[in-house]
Amino acid sequence: MSLVPYPFPVIVQGLTKRNTECRIQNIRFLDSLNASRQTASGMVGWLIGSMNLQQHQEGSANVTNIQLDYGGIRMSFHKEWFLANISLEFDIDSRLPFNNQIIKTHARMNLAVEFWLEKDEFGRRDLVIGNCRVEPSSIRMTVLDEDIPPKMKHFFHNLRDNLEKVIPHLIESQECPLIDEILRQLDVKLLKSLMEQAIAHELNQL
Repeated sequence: MSLVPYPFPVIVQGLTKRNTECRIQNIRFLDSLNASRQTASGMVGWLIGSMNLQQHQEGSANVTNIQLDYGGIRMSFHKEWFLANISLEFDIDSRLPFNNQIIKTHARMNLAVEFWLEKDEFGRRDLVIGNCRVEPSSIRMTVLDEDIPPKMKHFFHNLRDNLEKVIPHLIESQECPLIDEILRQLDVKLLKSLMEQAIAHELNQL
């Protein structure tokens, strides 16, 4: 299996053309937290409950500083199999309803999508698209504010942990259908050419 870091930015370019930044900005993070409030306990449950009661008045979560980048593509030459990685970062400015304080959280994750070429009974190759998901080990949520009152730090870290649980599914539901659409427009010859370039690159490294 090889890692090709260069000639396949087509997914990121396609996401940009499809206005993916606006889609991410429109994700309703607080609604997802509200939906999970039944499973929350203690102070976290109280926080989510407060958001649910007052979000139409004060609670909000605005997404800013979205960055998409191409993270390389792994491939198996013999199986004609590909795994493309897209890195995604953004900030979430959460305005909490009980004290109107804004907490800035930075989110970082990798989105991985697999696809491969499959021969039919006539020897023609078709593109098959497999799993598309946020890699669990890649998820990082960081509270950026340093002036949080000591009594509230545990509270806000719990908020971060809850966001960490709901964000991957929300990102997958927005981005994976777009990636599927982009890949289905690819010419199979392009993928074969990519594989040939990667083979030549590896031979040059020997």
